[in-house]
Amino acid sequence: MTEGARLPWRPAPAGTATASVLAAARKASDELMDGLTGVRARRATHGLRRLFGFAGLGLTDLSGSLLWSGRPGADEAVAQVLDEVLHSEEPVSAGGVAAVPLHVHDELAGALLVLGDPPGGVLRQAADVVVQALERGRLEASADQAAQAELRALRAEMSPHFVYNALTVIASLVRDEPDRARDLMLDFADYTRYSLARHGEYTVVAEEFRAVETYLALQRAVLGERLRVQVRVAPEVLAVAVPYLVLEPLVENAIRHGIEPRSGAGLVQVHGQAEGNDCVISVEDDGVGMDPALAADILAGRVADGAGLGLANVDKRLRNVYGAWYGLTVETGLAVGTRVIVRVPRFQPGVLP
Repeated sequence: MTEGARLPWRPAPAGTATASVLAAARKASDELMDGLTGVRARRATHGLRRLFGFAGLGLTDLSGSLLWSGRPGADEAVAQVLDEVLHSEEPVSAGGVAAVPLHVHDELAGALLVLGDPPGGVLRQAADVVVQALERGRLEASADQAAQAELRALRAEMSPHFVYNALTVIASLVRDEPDRARDLMLDFADYTRYSLARHGEYTVVAEEFRAVETYLALQRAVLGERLRVQVRVAPEVLAVAVPYLVLEPLVENAIRHGIEPRSGAGLVQVHGQAEGNDCVISVEDDGVGMDPALAADILAGRVADGAGLGLANVDKRLRNVYGAWYGLTVETGLAVGTRVIVRVPRFQPGVLP
């Protein structure tokens, strides 16, 4: 191409079906979810050029590294326009090349360059497809980061008081009951491995119940006759995939805030069963209970002192994964105990251990 020559903009064929256009736009948008330097960004560049009928189209991030599709523009014109658009953050046109800045959440993320002289509205539409894809990608990345932060918060919630008491009990048994001390030490090792080790995003109900039983064994050693437990799970839900670390915080909450404050012995029951297409797990205690309004505030994250952090985090993680119809339900009242119900679908696309 001769420097300074201007190519006419060639729109897509007039007979292009609306559904095909939307599908092409969606595909290009999906390919930009990882950003302007993602592994699929070059394919998105090709798709956008064909979709809008440009002779040539380029995408760049703030580094100025350009991904180009179609007929190349004059090197000097492209370099000039690219430099100007990234520095001025305003649309630029020179030497047969037009460019518009890409602002994502009001911050400059890169630029879109095209060959020829397309109508401004068409160029803006192409830029909008790119910007919306980048914004969606950042939002999903933020959601993933938030979920990981909540999971780290749950891991960090391991009570130092519980750890100290468990190790003290084990130490007291070493001389007189060495076999029991050894078993409890192995339980403690399993408990810390599951609670603190790095895991995938999802596990299965069977693993969650195993962690619960280990935790309860340690708590029974600490609390003695003050704690009675009952664990029952139906075989048909053992393989159901669930977000990692959703049950242990509920059981810990039942003991710390239900059983320990009461006088006398208390019972904690953990049951899991299938109800139609759902897996329903309940964690129930006959402890001191709480005001239902307080339970609502805890689930909503409105309790300032951090009480019930595990409950709120588990509920939020479940709703993020399965939708608003799922999550936790709390049934409670003062002096009547507390029952927390977990409801998740038995089969959910994308939720795999």
